[in-house]
Amino acid sequence: MSVNLNEKPWLAHYPEGVPATINPDRYSSIAAFLEDCFEKYGNILAFENMGVALTYSEIEKLSRQFAAYLQSIGLKKGDRIAIQLPNLLQYPVAMFGALRAGLIVVNTNPLYTEREMEHQFKDSGAVAIVILANFASKLQAILPNTNIKHIIITEIGDLLGVKGYLVNAVVKYIKKMVPSYELPTAVSFKKALSQGAKQTFQKVSIQNTEIAFLQYTGGTTGVSKGAILTHRNILANIEQNLAWMQVTLKEKQEIVCSPLPLYHIFSLTVNCFTLMSIGAHNVLITNPKDMRSFMKEMLSHRFSVFTGVNTLFNAMMNQPEFEKIDFSNMRAIVAGGMALQLPVYERWLKLTGKHILQGYGLTETSPVVACNPLKGYIKPDTIGLVFPSTELKIMDDDGEELPHGEAGEICVRGPQVMQGYWQRPDETQKAFHEGGWFKTGDIGLIDNEGFVKIVDRKKDMILVSGFNVYPNEIEDVLAAHPKVLEVAAIGVPDNYSGEAVKVCIVRKDTSLTAEEVKEYCKKYLTSYKIPKYVEFKAELPKTNVGKILRRALREEAQVAQ
Repeated sequence: MSVNLNEKPWLAHYPEGVPATINPDRYSSIAAFLEDCFEKYGNILAFENMGVALTYSEIEKLSRQFAAYLQSIGLKKGDRIAIQLPNLLQYPVAMFGALRAGLIVVNTNPLYTEREMEHQFKDSGAVAIVILANFASKLQAILPNTNIKHIIITEIGDLLGVKGYLVNAVVKYIKKMVPSYELPTAVSFKKALSQGAKQTFQKVSIQNTEIAFLQYTGGTTGVSKGAILTHRNILANIEQNLAWMQVTLKEKQEIVCSPLPLYHIFSLTVNCFTLMSIGAHNVLITNPKDMRSFMKEMLSHRFSVFTGVNTLFNAMMNQPEFEKIDFSNMRAIVAGGMALQLPVYERWLKLTGKHILQGYGLTETSPVVACNPLKGYIKPDTIGLVFPSTELKIMDDDGEELPHGEAGEICVRGPQVMQGYWQRPDETQKAFHEGGWFKTGDIGLIDNEGFVKIVDRKKDMILVSGFNVYPNEIEDVLAAHPKVLEVAAIGVPDNYSGEAVKVCIVRKDTSLTAEEVKEYCKKYLTSYKIPKYVEFKAELPKTNVGKILRRALREEAQVAQ
């Protein structure tokens, strides 16, 4: 098939062996995909957590038992089940079991407040939940306001064998991390598995056009919305990721480090599903913020694949143990979730000799849209090249395409793009231009070589005296300052210029002053981009995957006024 490189200039820089298109209909459902992986990779290690590993065959058996249990309590195809777990072995078992039973998975952030939990459970219509005991007291508080009838509670060590009893005792009695709760109808995860083992799992007929996940957005533009992701959406992105990675990664040989939670769409599709398709051994990190434990894991395996966000890479490099980590086996280090700052990339390359490859995606696109190549020519300050079977245009507010090199809203079309927002036809309509082009809300451009560069989030743009100021640019400049550990730039109201730039900084060196920050910026930024306000903070607010929440900083600034 001939392809017009004027329309898709990125294809000219695809590594040899990466196809222009993929087949999104290779599998009839995610359940069929999983069964294929279980059969192919049997006794190979699949998932590991806290030093305990399960093979593909063991995961198959446990997830089948869980699916049988769900069927035995009356759950049927299309019912919604919430899963509120961090990275534990229970997560893939529960998630795979739910999908095999034909249920729709509602991934829920374990750190959600009661208000956020209630909204998501009510909005999705979830009738069942798998939840960590640590958060069960929150569920108790909001349960009467939801449709949840079936509760399965697990403890951190439930699948860790004998070691698990000690882990559970430490968490519950020594660290006191499990607030008391009363949920008399709840069933333990272990009991669900043992009951499921006595049942016969009835295989469900699932079409790839049916819903697999209601994946809720972070809610940065208002009320959190559920992106409707079908089996085909996820399967398409698995195939796209696989096409991209196959030039470097090898079947049955990869050891993956997964510090990002599997309930997050990036880790879910890339780390969990895509790398399963090549029989990878996936090491789940439950709490990457516990840097001491995380560094031990990094030192105990010769990882070949690593995914993370900018803040995680930055934090790792500031650990004394970092220099001891062996990166010689690394074949793919990928950044997503937020912009990768160039100083972080450059420092990582200098310390490890390995490139961090920046990618790009959204919850609504299952998620990956573009990535720098794993082999050959890369541009670290871009999000790379558009994925196979994906169309990308830069559009103005009226949906008109802009020429290459001109900044506008990134709009995407492809088999990985969601069907819409759950029960929100008005929001769905607003999210698309005519012709099925999804509006990402990101400002970017396509350069003359077909690489895509993010300028900023549309809503984060700061308007100073009529001039557009993009926070990423200011953050990139200040991230290079030797006394700056982390930085976020926001716009705040200003009587003279409409908005002014404010930066919030976590210092690496406490001698750093506001005046020093402004003088440094004068060397690299035009006058209207220089921060008018500088605030030093002990830490910056972040999502559970480490993405800095500019919105929270803006809200703080409003309250302070």
